[in-house]
Amino acid sequence: MDRRAFLESIAATGALPFGRREEQARSGGDDRAYWISVLHRLSDPVLNRLAHMPVEQARGANREQVTRLEALGRLVSGIAPWLERGEDDLAVRARDAVARAVDPASPDALNFTRDRQPLVDAAFLAQGILRAPHALRDAFEPSARRHLIAALESTRTITPGFNNWLLFSATVEACLKALGAEWDRTRVDYALRQHEQWYKGDGVYGDGPDFHWDYYNSFVIHPMLVDVLDTCGNESPAWREIAGRVRERAKRYAGVQERMIGSDGSFPAIGRSIAYRCGAFHLLAQAALRHALPDGVSPSQVRGALTSVIRRTLDAPGTFDADGWLRIGLCGHQPGVGETYISTGSLYLCSVALLPLGLPATDEFWTATPQPWTSVKAWSGQPFPIDHAS
Repeated sequence: MDRRAFLESIAATGALPFGRREEQARSGGDDRAYWISVLHRLSDPVLNRLAHMPVEQARGANREQVTRLEALGRLVSGIAPWLERGEDDLAVRARDAVARAVDPASPDALNFTRDRQPLVDAAFLAQGILRAPHALRDAFEPSARRHLIAALESTRTITPGFNNWLLFSATVEACLKALGAEWDRTRVDYALRQHEQWYKGDGVYGDGPDFHWDYYNSFVIHPMLVDVLDTCGNESPAWREIAGRVRERAKRYAGVQERMIGSDGSFPAIGRSIAYRCGAFHLLAQAALRHALPDGVSPSQVRGALTSVIRRTLDAPGTFDADGWLRIGLCGHQPGVGETYISTGSLYLCSVALLPLGLPATDEFWTATPQPWTSVKAWSGQPFPIDHAS
């Protein structure tokens, strides 16, 4: 591909280098409007037409019975802070979708017990409920609340793997606590203490006893540790002590994540589950939402970096099918990057990159003048801060 064709292909994704973005004079308001449009593009088919979702998957895989809970749980985890803002009617539609999913008598009831996968996506659904205490947790009708509690409790029959899966069990229990139901402290304690054992240093946990070079520290580990401890951390002195360390480690990893985003919105295509696209930056988005970015990393540079990643991974031609459903890929339609556990529903973890939409339009994240992120500075000859291990 010659240089002109290469630049045209980049421009087609919307992932323009920062200098050209400046020429377009994009403001925080422009970025926020774009993020909201992406949120609705992801949400509308899942909340309105979930029963009709196609199932793209690896050859020979059979994900039909788990993929729809994947789509709903992961989407709700990502859009929950926006639902909490209450700027549109999406919270009503989300509550209705969840109510139908957990009602055993509904034709739209979803599977929470068959296979092992439902534990994962019940946990993402639980995480979303924790992130929207008014719009979701406290707003379900009594019958929907009872069904939701029963559905979450039913996942206890699934034994988690000895890895990041322990946090799925812990997140389900944290949500049960938040819903006022009986919850199992042992499942929470086990997940917290094991991850303390698995901490490798410099903001990184092992996925189980071993280190894996992938994005699971961001997909699952840091965000769920933070959310579980936000809910349960005051239940014991030991958990309060762990919570302080968890938050400092998450801050360090958020700083690393910001540096991983290239000036064109690309990032290293390493490790498994790369088809989650911009969901690889779950932790960075969560840190921005929580005003927990590390010193020297401004909200406006994170806004620019995340906007660039979202554009690069979701605006590429072929990302959505003709009916608006996501297709497997990292940048466009690339079925070969889908592992055997990846299917259409899995892909909606990309929505977690949108967590900062929970911040009001008046927040610095949206109002501050655009600033180049670290890679833009580094690779355009500008001064940039060097990095140090924590």
